[in-house]
Amino acid sequence: QVQLVESGGGLVQAGDSLRLSCAASGVTLSTYGMGWFRQAPGKEREFVAAISWSGSNIYYADSVKGRFTISRDNAKTTVYLQMNILKPDDTAVYYCAAANSAYALNLYDYSYWGQGTQVTVSS
Repeated sequence: QVQLVESGGGLVQAGDSLRLSCAASGVTLSTYGMGWFRQAPGKEREFVAAISWSGSNIYYADSVKGRFTISRDNAKTTVYLQMNILKPDDTAVYYCAAANSAYALNLYDYSYWGQGTQVTVSS
């Protein structure tokens, strides 16, 4: 059974940094494309970043490009999202997801999801 567990969220001020972690179990992580999504209150879940199973291909939403960095450690079965220069607009529940493909940008291509971790950025 595939399980994804996010951690690292919290309440920070604008300009601060956070690192989210996604620990995977029940899966050989190196065979899955991984992604991070977020959902703010009253809004649809949106793509944040994706990384291919080898880590050689990485994609970001325009809104986070240059501030966020996705990475993965297949040996530790963990995916990370380093978030720098956080803004109030980054406030959302952040979800980790796994896709049965090299990589995926559309949330409907992801098969497994974590429960989410709250990130709140105050101004």
